[in-house]
Amino acid sequence: MTVQITGAWNFPTRVITGPGRIAELPEACRTHGITRPLLVTDKGLAASDLIAGILGRVRDAGIPIGVFSDVKSNPTEANLQAGVDAFKAGGHDGVVAVGGGSALDIGKCVAFMVAQSRPVWDFEDFGDWWTRANTIGIAPIIAVPTTAGTGSEVGRASVITREQTREKKIIFHPLMLPKIAIQDPELAVGLPPFLTMATGMDALAHCFEAYCVNAFHPLADGIALEGIRIVDTYLPRAVENGRDLEARAYMFAAASMGATAFQKGLGAIHSVSHPVGARYDTHHGLTNGVIFPYVLVCNRAAIADKIPHIARALDLPGRDFDAVLQWILAFRKKLGVPHTLAEIGVREADADIIATDAVKDPTAGSNPRHLSEAEFEKLTLAAIRGDLSS
Repeated sequence: MTVQITGAWNFPTRVITGPGRIAELPEACRTHGITRPLLVTDKGLAASDLIAGILGRVRDAGIPIGVFSDVKSNPTEANLQAGVDAFKAGGHDGVVAVGGGSALDIGKCVAFMVAQSRPVWDFEDFGDWWTRANTIGIAPIIAVPTTAGTGSEVGRASVITREQTREKKIIFHPLMLPKIAIQDPELAVGLPPFLTMATGMDALAHCFEAYCVNAFHPLADGIALEGIRIVDTYLPRAVENGRDLEARAYMFAAASMGATAFQKGLGAIHSVSHPVGARYDTHHGLTNGVIFPYVLVCNRAAIADKIPHIARALDLPGRDFDAVLQWILAFRKKLGVPHTLAEIGVREADADIIATDAVKDPTAGSNPRHLSEAEFEKLTLAAIRGDLSS
């Protein structure tokens, strides 16, 4: 087999990490010329002491700051438009996105779309569609994650749900990359165990799928393997004790590592998870965790050369496929991840519709083996029924 040795590599924005680093937010605004930021967050966080403290810190530094929080857990075009309207109405010149992946994705997309006259769907992550964008007026972004999952703080894309078609779309542009990310583990202390688990499974899926993609990117491969090891070590600790700052800091790192690694691509975990989330409004990371072992089995032959390296990174007693499969099943069980899609409400009657959307998802193209619509339907039914036989 001929090995491809051609690629194009990018690495993320500047990241400052550690307890108390949120104190550097005002200076970060000044450094990047943001004099009137719009803080974008979700409704749940908007009324929290965490957001109140951030707003107070920025205002005490003499920087006026507004707030936009009309963001769903699976953000929509309506959320995006409302954010763009708020940005323009407030005369803002930059975005401070604070929260989980949904808030970060909307914040980044708001900063991007304030400069555009075309609909957001014209910038979906296909080919060179990103070159359609007007780059003059794209606002600078500072990202402050409070969950360790998507790694959106170091990414150049946002996931937005198109409600008309009930599809999740990946919107991409290089200038959506935040100028700086502040990863302060103290901001994650209040995250409940369920959300800690669910977002952590997203980080794991990113690292695992990225490593399995057949593309030439040794740098991302190394990052992905270390990210898998970190999640295995620190996610259970973060779930068990939310005040474990070491575990929180390492999980922030793992999330960024996953987002850095998946510039290689993702795969069928995400291809199925996106339409499931769009139709059932399920938590994205949790959905990834449910689907994980079924995609692993589906891709078995195509990732045979990857398995020993993953097993070694996890320090498993065996180095074969069964060892890795048993590890993910045990890991999910320990964290309380449901075993089937049926347990999170997905119906067999929708398997064909999910498959129709999955085969069109941008992540499907980089799955280690090509899957037809019929194969995606079979995979979805297996995950609904709990069938790991093939």
